[in-house]
Amino acid sequence: MQAVNRYKLSAIFTASLLVILTIHFAQRNVHAAPPSGGGVAGTIKIDGTVPHQKPIDMSKEPSCAAVHKDHPVTTEGVVAGADGGLANVVVYISEGWSGGETASNPQPVFDQKGCQYQPHVLAVDTNQHFKVTNSDQTSHNIHPMPKPGGPNHEWNKSQPPGAQPIDATWANEEVAIHVKCNIHPWMSGYMVVVKGPYGVSDEKGSYKIDNLPPGNYTLTAWQETLGTQTQKVTVAAGKPAAANFTFKAK
Repeated sequence: MQAVNRYKLSAIFTASLLVILTIHFAQRNVHAAPPSGGGVAGTIKIDGTVPHQKPIDMSKEPSCAAVHKDHPVTTEGVVAGADGGLANVVVYISEGWSGGETASNPQPVFDQKGCQYQPHVLAVDTNQHFKVTNSDQTSHNIHPMPKPGGPNHEWNKSQPPGAQPIDATWANEEVAIHVKCNIHPWMSGYMVVVKGPYGVSDEKGSYKIDNLPPGNYTLTAWQETLGTQTQKVTVAAGKPAAANFTFKAK
């Protein structure tokens, strides 16, 4: 009987040891597996004197003028920081992307606040739902204007204060769609519709594109006033690539 018990205990011990070793090596394999993709990051700057941005007179819309009473508002055709970093530049993949539609921004919102569009430039993927909201105490008319005769269709919708968000999509790529408000003529913004990952530069000119499979790509940087630039980049597994752009001032 004692021999049988010793045999059972030995078998249980051996089985337990095998389970522990299996889990240990499985975890080592998971941790050791290299990432399947990388990304691209960089800075976008302007070379030369930054174009003067005209002041905006909102006196005809007192509720919006009050929002900016301590911060005068100017046009946003070229927004640059003290070190020349360019904001609102969309960097997207113009060649090399073989995947489908993505969601670099999972919840894109185009807000109307202080009689301005925030963000000034909204990037979305084809067929990605985005929301248009009105945070002001006045009515707006959201009026995107795709290329005449192109595959995307122009629309114009009124949005009074407190109205529900407008849910919309763009079915086709287009760089870029100008947006205006028929009530407030100074309001101007853009929607950039691409297929695949993208990045939008911040106030320091920095941008980032995540989760790119290893491969060779052509990046295009679009700026509403200064035009476009392209650059080729190679993304290696688990290694971030760098791509910087410099636009000449006009």
